[in-house]
Amino acid sequence: MNKSEAEKRINELVEKTTYYAKKYYEEDKPEISDFEYDMMMLELRDLERKYPEFVKKESYTQHVGGNVKSRI
Repeated sequence: MNKSEAEKRINELVEKTTYYAKKYYEEDKPEISDFEYDMMMLELRDLERKYPEFVKKESYTQHVGGNVKSRI
């Protein structure tokens, strides 16, 4: 994978993990399995380690959590 491909894949993974985290945590409507999400996060972490210049502050590797849906 070259740098351009890595940047594109990182952007893709940040977008996907953000979307799936919102579905899971905020909407309580998961669309993929925990395993699938974890595999995306592992790939993202690996790519960010190899290409730190493409790390985004929005990446879930850079912060913890999100909003949790209220049940009240």
